[in-house]
Amino acid sequence: MALKVTTVGTGSWGTAVANVFADAGAEVTLWGRDKEVLTSIRDLHENSKYLKGLPLSANVSAQADLAKALGEAQWIVCSIPTQSIRQVFAPYSELLVGKVVVNTSKGLEMGTCMRVSEVFESLCPSVQYAVLSGPSFAQEVARRCPTAVTIGAKEKGLAALVQKHTATSYFRSYTSTDVLGVELAGALKNVIALATGIVMGSRLGDNARAAVITRGMAEIVRAGKSVGADPATFLGLAGMGDLVLTCTGPLSRNLRAGILIGEGKPIGEIVTALGGVAEGIYTAQSAFELMSKHEIDMPILYEVHSILYEGKTAKSAVASLMGRELKEEIS
Repeated sequence: MALKVTTVGTGSWGTAVANVFADAGAEVTLWGRDKEVLTSIRDLHENSKYLKGLPLSANVSAQADLAKALGEAQWIVCSIPTQSIRQVFAPYSELLVGKVVVNTSKGLEMGTCMRVSEVFESLCPSVQYAVLSGPSFAQEVARRCPTAVTIGAKEKGLAALVQKHTATSYFRSYTSTDVLGVELAGALKNVIALATGIVMGSRLGDNARAAVITRGMAEIVRAGKSVGADPATFLGLAGMGDLVLTCTGPLSRNLRAGILIGEGKPIGEIVTALGGVAEGIYTAQSAFELMSKHEIDMPILYEVHSILYEGKTAKSAVASLMGRELKEEIS
């Protein structure tokens, strides 16, 4: 009997991930609030709003009733913005009991600074949690382009099971038990992508862009080690792989947001222009609070935060970074 999966979120990423599970043999139900998208999935068997022209697997269906969708599922895939997770799932926490939740959202919850695993554990302590993360643009996954990601779960058996149920001719995953590292890498790389975009939008050159990406990775590793993550995680797909893609790929929403910030566009206009959420904007606030609390040295993160939330100019932020005390590269 086929595994029954409900994917919460009918954006481009949620739809693409749903298609992966369906292509791997699961019966997948997509839930979302956008009636136009749900109708498109039912009638045209494609997400015409976000992934127009890309056919979905025959195993994908749509459902407008979240309680029914969650109740009938054996596994639940979370593919909504991190800041919406608690609001969406809290009323249905009893339907999570004993079920597998595979999270594909990246970020830290504002206000609590919680990682997504911590949010789900606070809603339902008995949930079996796994996280899927790595270099994976929705458009390319939906086009069935070769993609490799990391599956993180505290229990090796669960990670291997998710690996099995996402294995297709175009989608390959590697397992990890370092949930902390996988989640932290996925959240913080979005902030570094914003910084990279700011450099590009400010026309500061390729030298500066390369420096931000490289020193940004150093900050992510430093943060991870400080809170107990495995440093090796940051050398893999969830770390370096995702950082490189998000900081260089033209489909990166966080990179595009950073470019617009560097060009002097206001945040409200940027969100409208993107047509969706750039998680790094919210993560910058939560990460700033979390890293400041742990007294972790993350100058790029702190300067991005100052640009977004304190009115600092990109030019002044660069001057602050370049004028820091001289030091050894590896220390």
